[in-house]
Amino acid sequence: MASTTLPVFDRAGKEVGSYEIDPDQLAPRINKQLLHDAVVMYQANQRQGSFRTKSRSDVSGSTKKMYRQKGTGNARAGSRRSGIRTGGGHIFARRPRDFSYRLPRKAVQAATRMAVASKILDDEVTVIDDLKFDAPKTSDMAAILKALNIAGTSLLVAVAEHDVNVYKSIRNIERVSVQPISDLNALSVLSPRRMLVTKAALDGLRERATKGPEAKAKEATA
Repeated sequence: MASTTLPVFDRAGKEVGSYEIDPDQLAPRINKQLLHDAVVMYQANQRQGSFRTKSRSDVSGSTKKMYRQKGTGNARAGSRRSGIRTGGGHIFARRPRDFSYRLPRKAVQAATRMAVASKILDDEVTVIDDLKFDAPKTSDMAAILKALNIAGTSLLVAVAEHDVNVYKSIRNIERVSVQPISDLNALSVLSPRRMLVTKAALDGLRERATKGPEAKAKEATA
């Protein structure tokens, strides 16, 4: 892939520079199957799995045969608890279960890098030079999003490291979430429509990618 030049904006929405990045540095190729597998894994891990329905052994009522086998003209019937009867138990009753599972660590890390690279290639990333607050201020954060023309859309804000003031300034804005780059995953990156990332966070992502197994494999084949 060719290098991509992203405009860098300040808090007022003015373009103050550019950031050149090669998506190959993050992910040499976009594997849609791996992205799908990672997203499904995260969604499965979020399932509560606490559902429970009653089988015929859980339903209250007599197990006595409803009426004699022959001579009534009715279909043969046994217990009132039967699953084919109104008020009877479920034939295959659902029981609580754990849906969680885990893909290999390297696959999960690769999927995260691919997700970020795909956002860059799809022109869904906005770069801001800095995002720091002296104190939590939701109105200031909302003004920044409006100046960058990304207000009102689902958004992930990626920062270099956890910042309490940034987190508190964002948490009350609808459909906007914030994560440090260490917490990014394929689901959190791909779910929102756009991504706002600081220059420091992009530097951190590139640094992490150069230490990954794909980068080492690329160096070996060069």
